[in-house]
Amino acid sequence: MAAFKHFFLLSLLVALLSSFDMSLASRHLLDNPAAPPPLLPTIPPLPKATLPPLPSIPTLPKATLPPLPSTPLPTLPTQPTPPKPTLPPLPNPTVPKLILPPLPNPTPLPTIPTTIPSIPFFSPPPSN
Repeated sequence: MAAFKHFFLLSLLVALLSSFDMSLASRHLLDNPAAPPPLLPTIPPLPKATLPPLPSIPTLPKATLPPLPSTPLPTLPTQPTPPKPTLPPLPNPTVPKLILPPLPNPTPLPTIPTTIPSIPFFSPPPSN
């Protein structure tokens, strides 16, 4: 148990010291002026490629479509209306009364003991 206590204190000390060093390092970085960006080598310009001229697009002949036939659409027949059905009146049913038997007396719940029973102990060994 003592070893665990010493290990815990040692790990706590290491955590505190490392966080202290980290905060000092970050403060040091914030206090220094920003370094200039590194110089990159210049890239020479690439030569321009010359492309051949695009070919001309040939003209296509216009397509002529025949006119649509002018046939009249057929007329739909009128739909007959169905007769309204007459329903007989609903009967008024009577619900019978239910008579339930009386409930039996509830059984008492068991009680939880509130006293702790005494446990017999052995007598201690004699001292030398």
